[in-house]
Amino acid sequence: MSLSTFGLLGLCCVAAAADEPKPVPFNVPAGTRVPLVMINSVSTKHAAEGDRIYLETSYPILADGRVVIPPGSYVAGTITASKRAGRVKGRSELYLRFDSLTLPNGVTRDFRARMGGLDGRASEDFDRAEGKIKGEGTKGQDAVKVATAAGAGTSVGVIAGSAAGRPIMGTAIGAAAGAAAGMAGVLLSRGQDVVLGRGTVVEMVLDRSLEFSESDIDFSSAPGGRRMTITEEGPSRRRSNGSTLPGNRPVLGVP
Repeated sequence: MSLSTFGLLGLCCVAAAADEPKPVPFNVPAGTRVPLVMINSVSTKHAAEGDRIYLETSYPILADGRVVIPPGSYVAGTITASKRAGRVKGRSELYLRFDSLTLPNGVTRDFRARMGGLDGRASEDFDRAEGKIKGEGTKGQDAVKVATAAGAGTSVGVIAGSAAGRPIMGTAIGAAAGAAAGMAGVLLSRGQDVVLGRGTVVEMVLDRSLEFSESDIDFSSAPGGRRMTITEEGPSRRRSNGSTLPGNRPVLGVP
């Protein structure tokens, strides 16, 4: 066989290889919203920039009719900023960033994603434009503290004033003293911390697309699947004044 024949055969093989269709990856486009459940708890009382957060996906994400991100996939993130509320004004703030995704079979993708939503039962506010979680305001609670202290002072003033034969003066002095004490208590206390407890549902929005091959989404050899369940009740959350926030949050459970 001549060299020219070998050359022609080589060209034919290259052409055949070029004609073979490449595997089309399964694409999860940018902007996809992925529901997540907190595994650990985070609070502005203890959190600092750079602290890690750990979550799990709670709903399957599909591409071309295939589940590419099944429930129970792990997501890791980072606290990029944490600020406690001031003693006189200002609300606590927390910023999160999502960094990586690990499927049940161990396939990992690094990325950068932002927060797109917060559990509707949360008392905190979520600023979608800035991706900022803000703690609950305390104006109403502060007014109650001052009014309660003023009322208690008034009662004491009435008793003391009556004993001294000057009930009206005692009432005025007691009310003023009580209000001053209540205001002092307000000035010495901080506002509410942002608290994302274990089981809190948040939403991640992908800032870039994720691609997976057929082998990437083969979960047949993955370790025994962990199926997530949400119990009816979670740990109660308390305000800084000791009162309980209404509506317990769900807790992640693994049967």
